[in-house]
Parts: sequence; C-alpha cells; structure tokens
Amino acid sequence: MSLLDRLAQELPELIELRRHLHAHPELSGEEHQTAALVAGELRAAGWRVQEAVGRTGVVAELGPEQGPTVGLRVDMDALPVEELTGLPYASTRQGVMHACGHDLHTCIGLGVARLLGVAAELPCRVRLLFQPAEELAKGAVWMRDAGATDGLHALFGVHVVPNLSAGTVGIRRGCLTAAAGELEIQVQGEGGHGARPHQAVDAIWLAARVITELQQSIARRLDALQPVVISFGKVEGGRAFNVIADRVRLLGTVRCLDVQLHATLPGWIDETVQAICSSGGGSAQVHYRCIAPPVDNNVALTDLMERCAVERLGSDCVVQVEQPSLGAEDFAELLRDVPGTMLRLGVAGDEGCAPLHHCRFQPDEQALEVGVKVLAATVLAWMDDRKAQ
Repeated sequence: MSLLDRLAQELPELIELRRHLHAHPELSGEEHQTAALVAGELRAAGWRVQEAVGRTGVVAELGPEQGPTVGLRVDMDALPVEELTGLPYASTRQGVMHACGHDLHTCIGLGVARLLGVAAELPCRVRLLFQPAEELAKGAVWMRDAGATDGLHALFGVHVVPNLSAGTVGIRRGCLTAAAGELEIQVQGEGGHGARPHQAVDAIWLAARVITELQQSIARRLDALQPVVISFGKVEGGRAFNVIADRVRLLGTVRCLDVQLHATLPGWIDETVQAICSSGGGSAQVHYRCIAPPVDNNVALTDLMERCAVERLGSDCVVQVEQPSLGAEDFAELLRDVPGTMLRLGVAGDEGCAPLHHCRFQPDEQALEVGVKVLAATVLAWMDDRKAQ
C-alpha cells in the first residue's frame, strides 16, 4: 500500500481525533490530556515516546538511534476565547477554544507519525516535537531547554492561515514572521477630585496620550520602510467615576521585521513614554520582554518543501507568500539551534474563514490531508537526499 493510499485510509480517524481535540481544548501549559492522547497515539504507531519534555511537551522518535536527524514541530495549545461557531464538536470548555488551528497542527503531526510508522526501514532518524504553550511564546524555549532540538539537522513546521484556500500551501524563503515583544507601561500620576483635575495629575489622561502619541511617533520618528506595530490589548486604572486616577497599567505588544531595529525599540519606547508623561506632570515605568525573534526560513529546506508540495499538490496549489507576517511564532526559538522552515497551510473554505484568534474561526478540514501529505513527503525527501550525500 502506498503512503497516499494509507493516508486515505487513516484520514477519517484523523478528522475524528481533530474534532475530539477541538471539543476538549487546553490552555497553554495545561495540555495534560492532549499530551496523554498524543503520546498514546504515537506509541500505537510504533514510535519511541518521551513525555513531559518542556513541561507538557511530547517528543517521539523513529528510525536509527544514531545518525542524521530530521524533525517536525507542531503545537498543541488553545486560546482563552469563547467559541461561537455553533459546530457540533464545538468546545465543551467555557472560555477556551482552538481558535488558532493547533488542533489541526497536532493531528497533522499524528498523521505524519502514522504514515512513517508503517514506512519501510528509515535511513535517518525522525523526531516529532509536540509543543505546548506556543500562544504564550514560552513552549519552544521550554522544549529547547529540555534538549528537544539536540542533534537535529533540520526542522520543519506548519501553521494554518485563513487567507489561503484549503487545498493550497504557502511558501516563503527568508523572513516569515516578525520579532515580537510584550510591553507593560505603568503610568503614575496623582489622584484627586474629578471636579478639580487641575489639582491632580490624571493618569488616565496621560495613558491616553501614551497610546495615541506612540502611534504618531512611529509615523514621524521611525523609518517608514521598516514597519513597526505597537498595539495595546489591556488598560487597567481608576477606582471611581468621580476620582482622578493616580495609576494606569497598559499591556501591549510590539512587532517588527528588522532584528536590529527591534533591538533598539525598548529604549526608544521608554524614552518616548517618559517624555509624554513628564510633560503632563507624571512619570512612567516601562517593562519590555522579547517574545520571539523572527522566523527565518532556510532557503535550501524551503526549496525542498516547495518541490515536495508541487509534486503532491500541483504547482497551481503552491503559492509564493510575497510579504512576511507581523504575527509572531516561537518556532523561531527552535531555529536558534537548527536550520528549518515553516509551511503556510491554507484553511479557507468556499465561504472564507474567520481570522486567527477569532471566536468563529472554522478551518476547512480538507487542510489536514494536505498538511500530512506535504510534510510527510518533505521529511522522506530530506532523508533520501541525506542518504544520497
């Protein structure tokens, strides 16, 4: 039986597994049941399995215990989003949803595991990394620190995208995603009566200026040819309707494609925020945490993935991704140790697809077969090329 015939046979069960995971999502760092299911499936497929790698991660290997090693990484965690899709297999856990396609990613990894588990004797070792906590941009570091990338010679990854049709994949060489950071700003003013703001230092007013003037400063003080995005997702402050707030906390994210510019942004943001707040009589504390560097797709490995995608899908279904994304992906942390590349997997159905992290995100399940087909072929092709060297 060919691998494609085998995939057709396995596909209904893989879809059922995906629906089960979708109905039972787990947040970052809490993927205990998901990891247990994955480990059981991998052992049943004949893989050597190690659990609790990077807390709730799972690593599995197949083939020779020594020699060249190729890896595939998929992530497992869900998001704190209330699902509103109305699907019969919608999330059973209030406020938690697979709104980023990681349930699909997990089952793509299991599909590859099933196909390779019945393949002829493998010439190289294959390692599968089922990663937790991608949404917190911490899981890749956990697994890397636990040795999950030790000895790897190449690493492949995948992420769904709603702007490509199901049945297609996207390929890009070089920079794929942005460098990203987490920004916390504590704005300090002085409280007072709401009727007499001139006797206080209004922290809410200062925070509003920080939010708006940072955006204006990007347009006028930074190079317009190097995109920078600062978005605030959380604002905390104030105690009563008639009391001037003395403190406001802002939480946001910073995205940038240029690594050198990204390194200067924490200092630039701190300088800009301090100037804004001091001009209004207040002060600020700025804290910046780097989330992930950019994903830099290795050219040779991307060439290999593209060749395999064209062979399996046809050239019409392989799209050149012209622009990088300002989204972040901690797959980049794993690429600190090993060359790799990430596949963009189209999931839009006939009526399109809601954006990632949306409460109505509903990927077309046709993408599962496509992902397994392309990634399994790519891993096998890498081994054939390595054997021929």
